[in-house]
Amino acid sequence: MCIHLNFAYYKATQTLNYFAMKSGGHINRLKALKLAYFADRFHLRKHGRPVTNDEYVAMRLGPVPCGVKDIAEMSDVLGHQERGYALTFIDRDGHHVKSVNAVDRDVFSESDMEALSFAWGTFGNLNPHDLSEMTHQYPEWKKHESALKACPRIRMDLYDFFDDPETDADKCHELTENEKTWHREQLKERAALEALWS
Repeated sequence: MCIHLNFAYYKATQTLNYFAMKSGGHINRLKALKLAYFADRFHLRKHGRPVTNDEYVAMRLGPVPCGVKDIAEMSDVLGHQERGYALTFIDRDGHHVKSVNAVDRDVFSESDMEALSFAWGTFGNLNPHDLSEMTHQYPEWKKHESALKACPRIRMDLYDFFDDPETDADKCHELTENEKTWHREQLKERAALEALWS
């Protein structure tokens, strides 16, 4: 069963803006997407929800947050409100995301900011190719690796983000087995509540 949460486009926009600002005002789009993934993985494992509430697909270059990608690319699938908000803070610049306004930190909780800081502090010095390769070590992508030879994208399950990599890759927050079970239940309850609200 794949969990569905209500995508927080304003947090997704500010996540891209945050990483662009940290990178000097603009950032390679692939790198930004991977950093967003690591922030979501950290927050999900520590607090039982991702920062962006995005849906993830496994692709050849690793896990991809679909909504964050649409905003980074200023995709035609964006709604009027999403596009208008995004363009207030960021712009597409070839294969880069460019910041055009200060990060609105008010959209983030303190724990969201912790997750963004973790992603940048831990992985921000890596280039896009190395970041992409690193994401291939994580079980939520690894389980789809062979299937991706025949299919370009496969929906990922947020439950799998609680599993640990078999390598020495950073787990993005250590969890006991009991904590994994607890956070999976937390995530399931959150999804059920958001379904009622939407």
